[in-house]
Amino acid sequence: MTEGAGQAHDDVDAVTRAVLTASQVLVAVSARSLAAIGETVTLPQFRLLAVLSAHGGAKLVTVAELLGVNPSTALRMIDRLIAAGFVRREVNPRSRRETILQLTEAGRRIVEEVTARRHAEIAEIVGRMPAAHRAELVSALTAFATAAGEPTPPAAGPDPFPLGWTAPGAP
Repeated sequence: MTEGAGQAHDDVDAVTRAVLTASQVLVAVSARSLAAIGETVTLPQFRLLAVLSAHGGAKLVTVAELLGVNPSTALRMIDRLIAAGFVRREVNPRSRRETILQLTEAGRRIVEEVTARRHAEIAEIVGRMPAAHRAELVSALTAFATAAGEPTPPAAGPDPFPLGWTAPGAP
């Protein structure tokens, strides 16, 4: 192995460790933002609410695909969220044989509150960073997300996918 190849491997290991550490911070922020609302919604259930928020009404199969779970798993989560008053089933107006899942106002409120808390806490953390590092972080995280196949978020304004769960192959 050449010295350059060893250097590249060391860089990948160092970046991997840094990303794992940052991911621990982000998971903690997500957990705190969810716990702060006082509802008994699990992180996977919240993720389902976020998907419905980002995509509007959707069929069960679509929700399962977006979450990357089996339809039976999605159905169990949906049943619990319906019982809690966060999701409702509606007849698809284009095909009366299909059922569409929609957020209720309570479900929409949870997504908005958790997203706002998460945004505020991350902004507070980023605000403690030196300005030069913030610019580097934007560049590095954008490159990371691009390498992972994530769509580029808008430069300003509301993010259409504020929690990062987009349709497979979405732009």
